[in-house]
Amino acid sequence: MEMITGGDCKSSQQKQKQSEQDAALEDSLRKIKQIFMVMSGKGGVGKTSVSVNLAMALAQRGFKVGIMDVDIHGPDVPRMLGIQKEMLGVNANRKLTPLAYSDNLSAVSIESLSASKDDAIIWRGPMKHSVIRQFISDVEWGELDYLIIDSPPGTGDEPLSVAQTISGAKAVIVTTPQEVSLADVRKSINFCRTIKMEIFGLIENMSGFKCPHCGETIDMFGSGGGEKTANDFGIHFLGRIPFEPKIVACGDSGTCYQEIYKESPVTRAFETVADRMAKLNS
Repeated sequence: MEMITGGDCKSSQQKQKQSEQDAALEDSLRKIKQIFMVMSGKGGVGKTSVSVNLAMALAQRGFKVGIMDVDIHGPDVPRMLGIQKEMLGVNANRKLTPLAYSDNLSAVSIESLSASKDDAIIWRGPMKHSVIRQFISDVEWGELDYLIIDSPPGTGDEPLSVAQTISGAKAVIVTTPQEVSLADVRKSINFCRTIKMEIFGLIENMSGFKCPHCGETIDMFGSGGGEKTANDFGIHFLGRIPFEPKIVACGDSGTCYQEIYKESPVTRAFETVADRMAKLNS
């Protein structure tokens, strides 16, 4: 009988741990009906704001929704939900419990695992990939209608790890109308096509600002570029979200813009996109 060396034992333990995590990951994914990764070609287009407000719009319709913040170096979801001071708990099954925003909406973010919110996360790709897997396998999400994944800008480690970990995820791409954003969003579209990720559609954010004094709409970043790009690539155009300073203030204070300004064009725009997402579960 051959003796098992320390190296062989370690390798065997690693394989067993990997197998257990794979099983836990698959078990979690079976309980989630629809998964959307919100991504953008560049920063500054309001991607996280779109992620949070889409999640809120779905939750207000009675769906069970989770937000998974995989922007490892700039996690803003907890702040926008007003839960940035809380830490993830651990349940009796030794799984992490998401932070609850409401009965229908919960979130997980690397910020909620950090002792100091000002600590810099200095990780290479393998570490990011590992924590993204753990955000599915080691978190007690329970039964969800939707999981919204807020990814960092670009086409780097985090969106690639999501695509490799969650084969059924669909992409929602966010852009502004200006050409510099559209040039980058075209790379996001080609990224999704290269890795065989379905693109659910494109959202044009910050699309026109209505002057509070004269009522005239000012196209600060241009107009119509998002819809034209969607048409050029043959993908769904999900709608325009107007530029609204109050949504910035709500995000900073962790309050729900849609609850305060229920009849605003911004709220109606998010409701329209949420309704299209909801049809997938009908």
